[in-house]
Amino acid sequence: MVAHARAGALAAAALLLTGVLAGCEDGKDDQPGKRADGGAASSPASPSAAGGLPATLTSQRLDWSPCEAPEGGGTPGSEWRCATVEVPLDYAKPRGDTIGIALIRKQATDKGKRLGSMLFDFGGPGGSGVSILPRAGGGYPTLNTRYDLVGFDPRGVARSAGVRCRDDKAQEKAYQDVDMTPDTAAEEAAFMKDGAGFGAGCARLSGKVLPYVGTTNAARDMDLIRQVLGDEKLTYFGMSYGTELGGTYAHLFPENVGRTVFDAVVDPTADTTGHARNQATGFQRALDNYFKDRGQDPEAGTRRITALLKRIDGKPLPTGTDRELNESLAITGIVLPLYSKDSWPALTRALDEAENGSGAMLLQLADSYNGRDDSGHYDTQNHSQRAISCADGKARPTAAEAKALLPEFEKLSPVFGPFLAWDTAGWCSGWPVEGEHDTPEASAPGAGPILVVGTTGDPATPYEGARRMADELGEGVGVLLSNKGEGHGAYGVSSCVTSTVDAYFLDGTVPEDGKTCS
Repeated sequence: MVAHARAGALAAAALLLTGVLAGCEDGKDDQPGKRADGGAASSPASPSAAGGLPATLTSQRLDWSPCEAPEGGGTPGSEWRCATVEVPLDYAKPRGDTIGIALIRKQATDKGKRLGSMLFDFGGPGGSGVSILPRAGGGYPTLNTRYDLVGFDPRGVARSAGVRCRDDKAQEKAYQDVDMTPDTAAEEAAFMKDGAGFGAGCARLSGKVLPYVGTTNAARDMDLIRQVLGDEKLTYFGMSYGTELGGTYAHLFPENVGRTVFDAVVDPTADTTGHARNQATGFQRALDNYFKDRGQDPEAGTRRITALLKRIDGKPLPTGTDRELNESLAITGIVLPLYSKDSWPALTRALDEAENGSGAMLLQLADSYNGRDDSGHYDTQNHSQRAISCADGKARPTAAEAKALLPEFEKLSPVFGPFLAWDTAGWCSGWPVEGEHDTPEASAPGAGPILVVGTTGDPATPYEGARRMADELGEGVGVLLSNKGEGHGAYGVSSCVTSTVDAYFLDGTVPEDGKTCS
């Protein structure tokens, strides 16, 4: 349920229910032009004035061609074109190995009034912009009049040297066999062993790129993308984890920040435990609001769900297939509909069905969340998510430290608290790469105004995080726009937020700091 890197395993819903919905190697082979992901090599080059990068990188000419179908999706329409930009694997060795970053673009419809490119990141981490933007692009017709809409797969994701850690069989076994809220010593040992095994698989299958997939390097890639696209400044729309990526970019390149919007904002001041604590609060708040909307008492509704989960933990529910619904999958299935108020009726139906003895609908929701298709194939968004978040965060809490959090977290959320407490330990257990920081830097003195949109009922990135991001960006930079509503993301859901964001992107109209949409 965690839409932020370090808090855990359930971030993918940010990608499914956006507002638009209404190398273990040390680089010793520092050979000029060698592609780390096995692609075509570039030519040797001398550094340019732009950040010390070779001119063959900063002056690339992109070959925009018809797009191929992404994994699990259809071929984008003819208005979309795809290309690949070369970036350094290790920015400390800019003339060394490179990897390709996949891009997708839909050109501005009013070319006479074109303002430039708008780069999107829809969150995760691990979300494929090449896959998501064509599906979401219909939600940005106004912006597309004057901007080229550009999406990308961040490094370590999908077509950009995507990380892989285990096969479908191992993934299915983990989801079916590993209890994410262990009650016994044996379950606890299996939980921690699975986390370490996942990391070992990443090192075995993706070790070359694994040390370099963190958010700081992705932000550097964004600046190279900006240069190659020919934009003097970066116009950027980041959602969920994309707000952390955007904050990192603003900190590194404040002078290059153009019109920028963050929606569904990650709290930059929270460490691993802080993010889990925030989300326990946020998801319980969303669940309470769901019950209130249904005319039910939130405390009674919560007791009903915890009792159901306890029964499922003791005896998984049949689903009409050869797979059962266990407690961990049930929690995942409950999480997904909380991302959008439009999905609350689906949660009602799934809970009613489960209480009547069938876990089919909750399993279907969990499968959607976990990236499993009808054939049993899993996408690798979860692999990329863990690799990026564990490359970012230093913390590696132990099982004992997670257990010590249980009383507090169970009080914050009897439904989601135990999962989130345990997740602090299991997520990066035994990870083969050291993390970069405790909390990301987002201060951006000298940057232009950044519009920070927070929704009061956001379950995954609670509203309080937007206030903290605005403060961290700094005075005169962070401009807070509050949305009184439900769901993860406000653009395309709130007409007030949508019109305010459009006016900022298109006309440069900066709203008053603290404006509220209701």
